[in-house]
Amino acid sequence: MQRKISRREFVGATVAGAALAASAKLSHAQTRRPNILFILADDLGYGDLSCYGRPDYQTPNLDRLARDGVRFVNAYSASPVCTPTRCAFITGRYPARTSVGLEEPLNERSRLGDKLETLGLPPEHPTVASLLKKNGYETALIGKWHLGYPPKFGPTQSGFEEFFGIMSGAVDFFTHKDMEGEGDLFEGKVPVERIGYLTNMLTARAVEYISRRDQRDERESRDRPFYLSLHYTAPHWPWEGPTDIAVSRALGRKYDGFTAGGSLRTYAAMMKSLDDGIGEALGALTKANLDRNTLVIFTSDNGGERFSYNWPFRGQKFSLYEGGIRVPAIVRWPGVVPPGRVSEQTSITMDWTATILAAGKTKPDPNYPLDGIDLTPAFRGTPPLTPVTRHSTPPSDRTLFWRNSNQDAVRHGRWKYLNDGTREYLFDLSIDQREQANYHDQNPAMFNQLRNEFQKWQSQVLPRPPARPPRSL
Repeated sequence: MQRKISRREFVGATVAGAALAASAKLSHAQTRRPNILFILADDLGYGDLSCYGRPDYQTPNLDRLARDGVRFVNAYSASPVCTPTRCAFITGRYPARTSVGLEEPLNERSRLGDKLETLGLPPEHPTVASLLKKNGYETALIGKWHLGYPPKFGPTQSGFEEFFGIMSGAVDFFTHKDMEGEGDLFEGKVPVERIGYLTNMLTARAVEYISRRDQRDERESRDRPFYLSLHYTAPHWPWEGPTDIAVSRALGRKYDGFTAGGSLRTYAAMMKSLDDGIGEALGALTKANLDRNTLVIFTSDNGGERFSYNWPFRGQKFSLYEGGIRVPAIVRWPGVVPPGRVSEQTSITMDWTATILAAGKTKPDPNYPLDGIDLTPAFRGTPPLTPVTRHSTPPSDRTLFWRNSNQDAVRHGRWKYLNDGTREYLFDLSIDQREQANYHDQNPAMFNQLRNEFQKWQSQVLPRPPARPPRSL
């Protein structure tokens, strides 16, 4: 005769079964190759999200992404300007290892002239996209490239199967013309004309790309996961919100028109459009039942500019003070990243490349060793993810390097060496995030150590190019 089970036994078995299922689901999330969505904002300052302190507008979708994952407070861009940082991410290496990475930034087509044939990311150089593609990923870039112009250079020559966006550093958000008045909107290698506000157009294309995956069978999705780089041009100038088409027409097409005007209100409108767009892309993942198996990374290519909120840091874009290179960074990966955490792990642009390749179980090219590290241990709490405290020391004592046409910087643990072109400094970032107190005399041993390490690093990369005034971004 079959024994009747008690209510307590039934509840216990149900709980155990649920725990086993959850454990299996977690194990599956950690072993199955994830889809990857990498979102890069343009000229977004450290404090420009409300979850990082922006006081005059809200970014609810990015705040929600931070609550669902981990928010980094010691994240850096590889450069204080966009072309070198984008080169660093695409290659996973310091920008000074490639000629195009020395551009600050890559100037527009009409000024390049004959250099169009030689100045760009070499198609033969392995990239995050080409390596993932070779390992079975579908790859796409939607948004800004800025690493060379067709016909020789471009995203589809560097591992991206699909591309929709701009090749240059900036275009009008409505006409999609660059600073010389040339159309700069491409579908693959082909120039195209479209009507619309660029941020919204990039969002719509990303949603369409993600939604396509909802129509494939599960095996096909599992066998060929996707890697999508969504590189918005917002909130980079020209400062035009979604309703500013009249302003767009009045500014003109040349450089001065692109950098004229703007206001805090316009900047807030651009940020709302950006945040709404990211919310739509994340919603598309949920609708397609892909959110549980998609690694999402959000960050910026450099510090903010005229209307950014870089507090508590000093400096802005083009500067190696913290305001020019400290950027927001958020990661969501269900089943791997604990929600609602803050990490003090020091990170830099190339780390996202290494992390993406590791998540996709893809090996880097041994002939082009990565300069970044896989941050997955930091996601999981090793080293521990701890709340931010004012006097806390970052858990990583790794050494990071920056260089532009006239400045040098090194960070090691809490210490930062800076040569701003006129004077050398040693800052203790654990107590002086504003970089006001020079510890050069109080700690000469650390000052000399970091300066010597910079010189050693500099001897291993390409020579510094001659200084020239920055123009486009």
